[in-house]
Amino acid sequence: MKKIIFGTVIFILVSFATQSISHFVINIEHYASIPFMRKEPIFILGFLTMTIQGVVLSYLFQFYSDNEVTIQKGLFFGLMISALFVSYPALVEPAKYQVPNVLNWVLVEGIVGIFQFTLFGVLLSLTYKKLK
Repeated sequence: MKKIIFGTVIFILVSFATQSISHFVINIEHYASIPFMRKEPIFILGFLTMTIQGVVLSYLFQFYSDNEVTIQKGLFFGLMISALFVSYPALVEPAKYQVPNVLNWVLVEGIVGIFQFTLFGVLLSLTYKKLK
Protein backbone atom coordinates (compact mmCIF):
# COMPACT_ATOMS: atom_id res chain seq x y z
CA MET A 1 0.00 0.00 0.00
CA LYS A 2 2.91 2.33 0.82
CA LYS A 3 4.34 1.89 -2.69
CA ILE A 4 1.01 2.72 -4.31
CA ILE A 5 0.63 5.88 -2.22
CA PHE A 6 4.19 7.04 -2.98
CA GLY A 7 3.79 6.10 -6.64
CA THR A 8 0.55 8.05 -6.89
CA VAL A 9 2.11 11.13 -5.31
CA ILE A 10 5.06 10.87 -7.71
CA PHE A 11 2.68 10.56 -10.66
CA ILE A 12 0.71 13.63 -9.58
CA LEU A 13 3.88 15.69 -9.07
CA VAL A 14 5.48 14.60 -12.36
CA SER A 15 2.25 15.08 -14.32
CA PHE A 16 1.45 18.45 -12.80
CA ALA A 17 5.00 19.76 -13.25
CA THR A 18 5.39 18.45 -16.81
CA GLN A 19 2.01 19.58 -18.04
CA SER A 20 2.14 22.94 -16.25
CA ILE A 21 5.55 23.77 -17.70
CA SER A 22 4.33 22.69 -21.13
CA HIS A 23 1.04 24.62 -20.96
CA PHE A 24 2.16 27.77 -19.16
CA VAL A 25 5.86 28.17 -20.03
CA ILE A 26 7.14 26.30 -23.09
CA ASN A 27 4.06 25.86 -25.31
CA ILE A 28 1.96 28.90 -24.37
CA GLU A 29 1.27 29.82 -28.00
CA HIS A 30 0.34 26.25 -28.90
CA TYR A 31 -2.35 26.06 -26.22
CA ALA A 32 -3.52 29.65 -26.76
CA SER A 33 -4.23 28.81 -30.41
CA ILE A 34 -6.63 25.98 -29.56
CA PRO A 35 -10.17 27.29 -30.12
CA PHE A 36 -11.87 24.72 -27.86
CA MET A 37 -9.77 25.31 -24.70
CA ARG A 38 -11.58 26.45 -21.57
CA LYS A 39 -10.61 29.84 -20.23
CA GLU A 40 -10.96 28.50 -16.71
CA PRO A 41 -9.97 24.82 -16.52
CA ILE A 42 -11.75 22.56 -14.05
CA PHE A 43 -8.67 21.60 -12.02
CA ILE A 44 -10.45 19.08 -9.79
CA LEU A 45 -11.15 16.88 -12.83
CA GLY A 46 -7.48 16.95 -13.81
CA PHE A 47 -6.42 16.18 -10.24
CA LEU A 48 -8.93 13.33 -10.02
CA THR A 49 -7.62 11.91 -13.31
CA MET A 50 -4.00 12.11 -12.13
CA THR A 51 -4.95 10.37 -8.88
CA ILE A 52 -6.77 7.52 -10.62
CA GLN A 53 -3.98 7.05 -13.17
CA GLY A 54 -1.31 7.23 -10.45
CA VAL A 55 -3.00 4.53 -8.35
CA VAL A 56 -3.53 2.20 -11.32
CA LEU A 57 -0.04 2.66 -12.77
CA SER A 58 1.66 2.28 -9.39
CA TYR A 59 -0.29 -0.91 -8.80
CA LEU A 60 0.51 -2.30 -12.26
CA PHE A 61 4.22 -1.54 -11.88
CA GLN A 62 4.39 -4.01 -8.99
CA PHE A 63 3.28 -6.82 -11.32
CA TYR A 64 5.47 -5.66 -14.18
CA SER A 65 8.62 -5.36 -12.07
CA ASP A 66 8.03 -8.73 -10.40
CA ASN A 67 10.12 -7.64 -7.38
CA GLU A 68 13.12 -6.97 -9.64
CA VAL A 69 13.07 -3.18 -9.70
CA THR A 70 15.64 -1.52 -11.98
CA ILE A 71 15.89 1.83 -13.69
CA GLN A 72 15.74 0.01 -17.04
CA LYS A 73 12.44 -1.61 -16.05
CA GLY A 74 11.10 1.78 -14.96
CA LEU A 75 12.18 3.36 -18.24
CA PHE A 76 10.60 0.58 -20.31
CA PHE A 77 7.42 0.72 -18.20
CA GLY A 78 7.28 4.48 -18.81
CA LEU A 79 7.68 3.99 -22.55
CA MET A 80 4.98 1.30 -22.61
CA ILE A 81 2.47 3.43 -20.73
CA SER A 82 3.44 6.37 -22.98
CA ALA A 83 2.29 4.32 -25.97
CA LEU A 84 -1.00 3.66 -24.22
CA PHE A 85 -1.69 7.08 -22.70
CA VAL A 86 -0.06 9.44 -25.21
CA SER A 87 -1.36 7.92 -28.42
CA TYR A 88 -4.86 9.25 -27.79
CA PRO A 89 -4.12 12.95 -27.20
CA ALA A 90 -1.27 13.03 -29.72
CA LEU A 91 -2.92 11.13 -32.58
CA VAL A 92 -6.67 10.77 -32.08
CA GLU A 93 -7.50 14.29 -30.89
CA PRO A 94 -6.11 16.01 -34.01
CA ALA A 95 -8.01 13.45 -36.07
CA LYS A 96 -11.30 14.40 -34.37
CA TYR A 97 -10.91 18.09 -33.55
CA GLN A 98 -10.04 21.13 -35.65
CA VAL A 99 -6.58 21.72 -34.24
CA PRO A 100 -4.67 24.67 -35.73
CA ASN A 101 -1.66 22.62 -36.87
CA VAL A 102 -1.79 18.80 -36.88
CA LEU A 103 1.97 18.21 -37.04
CA ASN A 104 2.65 20.71 -34.26
CA TRP A 105 -0.09 19.12 -32.16
CA VAL A 106 1.36 15.61 -32.60
CA LEU A 107 4.87 16.81 -31.74
CA VAL A 108 3.91 18.86 -28.68
CA GLU A 109 1.53 16.31 -27.19
CA GLY A 110 3.76 13.38 -28.13
CA ILE A 111 7.04 14.75 -26.80
CA VAL A 112 5.57 16.12 -23.58
CA GLY A 113 3.58 12.95 -22.92
CA ILE A 114 6.51 10.62 -23.56
CA PHE A 115 8.69 12.75 -21.28
CA GLN A 116 6.02 12.76 -18.56
CA PHE A 117 5.46 9.00 -18.51
CA THR A 118 9.08 7.92 -18.92
CA LEU A 119 10.16 10.28 -16.13
CA PHE A 120 7.41 8.81 -13.98
CA GLY A 121 8.56 5.26 -14.78
CA VAL A 122 12.16 6.01 -13.83
CA LEU A 123 11.23 7.84 -10.61
CA LEU A 124 8.77 5.09 -9.73
CA SER A 125 11.46 2.43 -10.11
CA LEU A 126 13.89 4.42 -7.95
CA THR A 127 11.23 4.89 -5.28
CA TYR A 128 10.14 1.24 -5.29
CA LYS A 129 13.79 0.19 -5.05
CA LYS A 130 14.25 2.34 -1.92
CA LEU A 131 10.99 1.11 -0.36
CA LYS A 132 11.92 -2.54 -0.91
